[in-house]
Amino acid sequence: MAMMAKMRSLAPAFILTVGGLFVLFMVISDSNVLEALGGGGRTSNIGTVNGEPITYQEFQTALDQQIENQKRQTGKDPEESQMDQIREQVWDAVVTQKIFAQLIKKYGITVSDQEIKDIILGDNPPEFLKQNFIDSLGNFNKELYDKAIFDPQNKSALIQAEEIVRQSRLTQKLQSMILASVNVGEDEVKDKFIDQNMHIEADYTLVDVNLVKDSDIKVTDEDLKAYYDKNINTYKIQPQRKLKFVMFSNAPTAEDSQMVYKNLVNVKNTLSSDTLGFTKLVGIYSEMPYSKDTVSVSTLTGEVVAAFNKAKVGDVVGPFATQQGYTLFRYDGSVNSKEVFVKASHILINQYGGDEKNLEEANKLYQQLVSGANFASLAKEFSKDPGSAVKGGDLGYFTKGMMVKEFEDACFNGKVGEVLKPVKTNYGYHIIKVTDRSDKKYIVEKIVNQVKQSASSRDRNFNMANDFSFLAKKNDFDAEAGLMKYNVQETPQFMESSGSIPLIGANKRLVKFAFENSLNTISDPYKVSSGYVVVKITEVSGEKFRPFEEIKEQLRPAVLREKKFEKIKSTADNLYAKIGGDLSKVSSIDTNFTVKQTGDFIPQGSIPIIGRDYAFLNAAMKAELNKVSEPVKGLRGYYLIKVTKRSAFDQTAYNAQNSSIRNSLLQEKRNRFLNQWVSEIKESADIKDNRHMFFGQ
Repeated sequence: MAMMAKMRSLAPAFILTVGGLFVLFMVISDSNVLEALGGGGRTSNIGTVNGEPITYQEFQTALDQQIENQKRQTGKDPEESQMDQIREQVWDAVVTQKIFAQLIKKYGITVSDQEIKDIILGDNPPEFLKQNFIDSLGNFNKELYDKAIFDPQNKSALIQAEEIVRQSRLTQKLQSMILASVNVGEDEVKDKFIDQNMHIEADYTLVDVNLVKDSDIKVTDEDLKAYYDKNINTYKIQPQRKLKFVMFSNAPTAEDSQMVYKNLVNVKNTLSSDTLGFTKLVGIYSEMPYSKDTVSVSTLTGEVVAAFNKAKVGDVVGPFATQQGYTLFRYDGSVNSKEVFVKASHILINQYGGDEKNLEEANKLYQQLVSGANFASLAKEFSKDPGSAVKGGDLGYFTKGMMVKEFEDACFNGKVGEVLKPVKTNYGYHIIKVTDRSDKKYIVEKIVNQVKQSASSRDRNFNMANDFSFLAKKNDFDAEAGLMKYNVQETPQFMESSGSIPLIGANKRLVKFAFENSLNTISDPYKVSSGYVVVKITEVSGEKFRPFEEIKEQLRPAVLREKKFEKIKSTADNLYAKIGGDLSKVSSIDTNFTVKQTGDFIPQGSIPIIGRDYAFLNAAMKAELNKVSEPVKGLRGYYLIKVTKRSAFDQTAYNAQNSSIRNSLLQEKRNRFLNQWVSEIKESADIKDNRHMFFGQ
């Protein structure tokens, strides 16, 4: 580092670039970098890797940097719904780099100051350093770069850049050591060349397995048991768990809804004194971009339509609850529509067992309504349409073609405000009240605020989950849930390899908790997409095999197909023997079979008509030209194949492509090997994850 200290620091713009382009691995890999970024704050451990702590500070530093990176890319802060995924990505990076750092230390891998100097001052410095010195034509201005490097203003920025380069080089050396044994043999290159360049054409006939009818095959219980025993490992069930849980939903509360409503009321109140105009205010306050729309009554609630019908052009009405959230509308007038819409309420009667009785009861309700009974109250009490009953029977606005014909005819012929006599449809008897008719469309602008769970509601939710977890551990899970009137649910069985827990959702740490703890263990709160959850392990089962009797009938199709293949094998053998090497004879021997041509294909591709059948491909690559093969078992049956064309191996083309194919294969193998290696070392590492104590994850 002494050698590098002689170098002077970078230009101010360059400082921002270095700060803005920290790779996660580099941010978290060295305490000096953390200090440069600003230490202090919480120091509790958020986890450990092989006994080495991951502090809250270093995790939060990496998390903040990732959030900042995303903000630069998208131009906005990430949504709260994205934070769990971002934390997961950062955690994975932190753990991986911790393991890398431990291995670098274990293997004694070092990077000298001279190496760092050579990298930074070389003709092709790292991309994150040189990107601010590339002109509009894409040319790197080395002179300007060197000037910035030796400018004495930004010594600290250069030190940070050195550390990034050092950590990157250490990681590269570790990877190089791990990948040193990965190579590509000449045979692999040659096989790949052949797969990409050999052209084949073939004639064939297929003895299709479906020629044998199901009724021609007898499958006994002994056959099924033999198949089961032969494939027993296929029916292995991994260890499973079952959980009881209480979900503390992240749905917005009435308080959150009221807060959004009040906010829009305040916006509305400022309109009279604000000189910006409605369009400008949309840009400031709305969560949806500005638009001026012509909307149909079918997309609006009755409350909004009523307000528009009373409004003057230019009036701002609302806020109203809409599908998007709460909405303030500016009413810009109306236009006539060719479509007529009606608004109606109904009471559906179909619950009394028979048509005659249903009509009798519907008529009784009709008489009550024409005598002055409240339509909405009776709809809530008697209607069997659950969607509209809770709304007093209200169906909203609809036009022709949206309802069944009998119902539609009654609505469009009825008078507004009139209760119609029971109308019969396939659903039962409907008592209908037409409440409005309109042929208008409204021209509107709007300010929309979505109703989301607030931070205070989220904190309250977590505290409730935390309190319940504490009491459930101390006393009893079900009893405490009952006292607090919480809904207890139970998951089906699930395996450790499951990506998510049924009814709960995805959370790898919760899955891990379920398989690392014993029966009746109660968890701390864990965060999932639906909110916070507290679980109790209610069932623990080890590895086992699905019983034969349970799956016996599921095996039947596979055994049936296997027996069909056995049957057509003799058919294919007989056909092969009778044609005497002349494939054209198959039709004269048996009209069930014809000769087909594949057309041109390469081993890497798909065979025309046949598709990707590896048995056919392998046989076609090896078969003697113009000689009929013995029966080849494929996916659809047995093939007799005569290869009519197969291009010769082109040594000149192979020599030309050898290097690029080798490099491509090597890169594929290295990536595959490295990914597998990283997965294995993380699997074998002793990783303690305490994030749920900090983030409820």
